Amino acid sequence: MGGAEVSKDRAIDGVDQLDFFLGKKETSNREGFPAYVADRLSAVKWRNWKMHLVWQENMYDPPQKLPLPKLINLLADLKERNDVLLTNSWVNYPMTRILRELEESLERYPPITPGTPDPYVPPVSAR
Repeated sequence: MGGAEVSKDRAIDGVDQLDFFLGKKETSNREGFPAYVADRLSAVKWRNWKMHLVWQENMYDPPQKLPLPKLINLLADLKERNDVLLTNSWVNYPMTRILRELEESLERYPPITPGTPDPYVPPVSAR
């Protein structure tokens, strides 16, 4: 969309959404996605559902890894107060699929180690 070519020397983890953004397609090419806060996988979003894996009640509270996920129906509960996992356990299947796809992607394309120099930016001494 910006006119740049997609790099062919590395894996690009993404979905082409151009037709959706331009209004040429009614629906997105993605139904759900993992949601990170900083470097922490905190939730999974699928359709109108959000499954929290980590919970942080207030901004200044430390994040807590949940022993059981907290499931929210975003259409019925915009403030994300009511856990509906017990009455909607079927939602666990598509959420688990998204997490499994993420894990498989990270195995195929491991994250770059923090501090690794960008191979496309010359060192300061060479500029």
